[in-house]
Amino acid sequence: MTEFVHVPVLLHEAVDGLKIKKDGIYVDMTCGGGGHSALIASTLGEGGKLICFDQDEEAIAACKRRLSPFSCVTFINENFKNAKSDLALRGITKVDGILADLGVSSHQIDTAERGFSFLHDGKLDMRMNKAQDLSAFEVVNKYSKERLKEIIFKYGEESFAPKIAEAIASARKLQPIETTLQLKEIVESVFPKKIIFGKGGVSKKTFQAIRIEVNGELDILEGAAKDFVNLLAPGGRVAIITFHSLEDRIIKNVFKDFATDCICPPKTPICICGHKAEGKIITRKPILPSSEEISQNDRSRSAKLRVFEKF
Repeated sequence: MTEFVHVPVLLHEAVDGLKIKKDGIYVDMTCGGGGHSALIASTLGEGGKLICFDQDEEAIAACKRRLSPFSCVTFINENFKNAKSDLALRGITKVDGILADLGVSSHQIDTAERGFSFLHDGKLDMRMNKAQDLSAFEVVNKYSKERLKEIIFKYGEESFAPKIAEAIASARKLQPIETTLQLKEIVESVFPKKIIFGKGGVSKKTFQAIRIEVNGELDILEGAAKDFVNLLAPGGRVAIITFHSLEDRIIKNVFKDFATDCICPPKTPICICGHKAEGKIITRKPILPSSEEISQNDRSRSAKLRVFEKF
């Protein structure tokens, strides 16, 4: 097993966005390799607490090693969709800050046997939680052609989705598609050669779409983001880092609803929803990585950070 290594994206921007209080309670919903968590823990003082969530047991193990010098940290090996109930079981109903980095860790991408990347040959897997049943193999080999087309178009925003789904359906009639490089070759087969050699990485959107489906990433995100805001104590902040437009749109809209008094449809003559704003958006425009960060970590290129503060 390779060492769990992950370069935290927008590290100081995200942690600074939390306005950490020395004695506050903070939650890292996606602790990964512990980069953001380590900075939060080092900022806390006496009475401060940090709870680290991750559904990947390898991430939890790595984060425990990295944060071993800190006594203020609790680890929970669960998906953040269950955070509200998991925290309640521990007597925590309000926190002072929440951070979530929605990206796939460098370790997951670079570990071939995890099956996330078209850059490494490995068994089709893509499960962030290895205990779950659904993997990329089942999606690629057992989903209908129409369902594959829908997933690749919706989650990957891939215009070649119909051709890719057709190519996958044809290939799996001959033999199961078992590895990442098999899938990459099938996807590339539908693109004109000039696009493959001109753009490179034409499989990226398809792999992203299948990963999102396997892990139910967008299905849980809106509800989880609402839970995050509801968990905040007055003055508490939530900072969320997204990596593609669908995630960012969900977070943007959740924050907007919580920061708006009336959320009735635009043509409603008078307000009938009775909704009251519960906080304010700190980042009117998302914070983006600097050119220096991108040059040092190209995977940060698509990152966007949004921050919300509870009244």
